[in-house]
Amino acid sequence: KSGLDPSGAWHAWGMACLKAGNLSSAREKFNRCLKPPVDLNQLNHGSRLVQDVIQYLESTVKPVLIADDDYFATLRELEATLRTRSLSLEMMCEGKVQHNSYYQECLFYLHSYGTNLAIISFYMRHDCMREALLHLLNKESPSEVFIEGIFIPSYESGKLHMLENLLETIDPGLESWGIYLIAACKYLQRKNYYHILYELQQFMKDHVRAAMTCIRFFTHGAKSYTELGGKQTWLVKIKDHLKVYLQEVSRSSGRKKVVFTFRKKMSATDVSRHINTVDLQMEVTKFLHRCEISGTSQMTDSSLPTLFGNNNMKMDVACKVMLEGKNVEEGFGIAFRVLQDFQLEATEVYSKVAKQLVKQQKYGEIRQLLKCVSESGVAAKNDGDNIILNCLKEFQNIPAEDLDNLIQDMDSDENKIQAYLMCNKLRSAYLVSVRQEKTRAVQLVQHVRQLAESSGEDVVQAICTQWL
Repeated sequence: KSGLDPSGAWHAWGMACLKAGNLSSAREKFNRCLKPPVDLNQLNHGSRLVQDVIQYLESTVKPVLIADDDYFATLRELEATLRTRSLSLEMMCEGKVQHNSYYQECLFYLHSYGTNLAIISFYMRHDCMREALLHLLNKESPSEVFIEGIFIPSYESGKLHMLENLLETIDPGLESWGIYLIAACKYLQRKNYYHILYELQQFMKDHVRAAMTCIRFFTHGAKSYTELGGKQTWLVKIKDHLKVYLQEVSRSSGRKKVVFTFRKKMSATDVSRHINTVDLQMEVTKFLHRCEISGTSQMTDSSLPTLFGNNNMKMDVACKVMLEGKNVEEGFGIAFRVLQDFQLEATEVYSKVAKQLVKQQKYGEIRQLLKCVSESGVAAKNDGDNIILNCLKEFQNIPAEDLDNLIQDMDSDENKIQAYLMCNKLRSAYLVSVRQEKTRAVQLVQHVRQLAESSGEDVVQAICTQWL
């Protein structure tokens, strides 16, 4: 008469029937106020009213089996309970949920008015993980429901192995679980739970992604190559994963096409290349680890380069190897292989090393570097000269004798003249210029005279004028 919403009254009446143990009357009352959710896959446990009903039923479970139920149970109640059993899926969990009428009642309300997440969470609370998984599959629920309802509760309660065993029992190939497993991996990565992620990837036999996780274990948080030296077992594991993957690929290519939809794929060529990278990183790690321990290590670079980074980082590795040994020659072999394997810009790396050697005032080492470059067999004609020219940008810091020695080591006279001019050694530039072929010599001497005039070097200017 007053036009108020009657659902609150029906809910209170239903709860009163439940408390009185009159289950069938309670259903009737609740039917007038409870509604099924619009979206069964929404990430919540349904309406507050449904949750109250479930909470009450779970808290007042009577340890009574249906077979020995109360003599006063009416026929209608018994019939209702039996009907609930058929509703609550064919797959019934052993033990209390199967036999207890109050749990059956929970399932009736959950299936009638609850979300998939609520049903799955109910099964999980009562140790019916298998039923939770089968419900997920039957309803084709999205991966968020799996994460929220099954995966998080499993690892939080230490039941990840149990979950893995059940997934395998239900589908030995794991294909039907693919989207759920990938979603679980992404979730773990977002949370930075890399140890659980690695365990899950091994269970999935997703060897390429497991290898990538091992790379992270190897590189993450390391501040020195001494630390990386202690983490070399991860490099071995990376190789093991990649080798197993290669074996699987070669086995399956012989047979009928095997579909691994959710496992990361990679061509055999790429895998072999990655294995080579790991081998080379092992060598680099051993070498730099030894250098740091013996105290020859000079560089105090904040970032720690490895071969698992981009090309700039790989170039840093090559520089580091050449600079941190007893001398340039000691690390040149490894650095050269890094440059060759990854097809890096060699001259740029050598120039970087030479500039560092200028800073460290190791001018003899620069000459050693030039010797190694020319003996490597792949250096272009002007590579050595270009390295020296790049160094000379720092010429103010180089003592006169060392500067002369470096310029004398250059192959091309043209480059020597350029070097002398860069360092304002106009007299030396004149002496090399006059040795050139006549026409070219005239051009060069004119250029030197011009520079001498503008910088006020009268003596050099006079000599040039006289020669011309």
